[in-house]
Amino acid sequence: MAEKRRNYDDEFKRAAIRLVTVNRHGVSESPRHLGINANRLSRWKHEDEAKQNPTFAGNGRPAEAHDELRQLRHEVKRPRMEREI
Repeated sequence: MAEKRRNYDDEFKRAAIRLVTVNRHGVSESPRHLGINANRLSRWKHEDEAKQNPTFAGNGRPAEAHDELRQLRHEVKRPRMEREI
C-alpha cells in the first residue's frame, strides 16, 4: 500500500532550514534527524533563498512592476519625440 503524503507547515520548514544555515548542521545529517528526505530539505532551502533574493525570481522574467514601468516609458517616448520636433 502506498504511503500517505506528509505535509509540513512553514514553521517546520523554517526550523529545518535554520538547522542547516544558522547552526551549520550538514544537509545530509539534518534530514535524518528530522525524518525527511535530503532533497526535500535542499529544495526548501533553495526556495527560501529565492524569497530572500527576489532579483532572479520568476526564472528571468521581470516582475509586474518592471512591465508596467517599461510600458509607461514607451507611452511617454512618443509625446517626447513629437515635442522635440
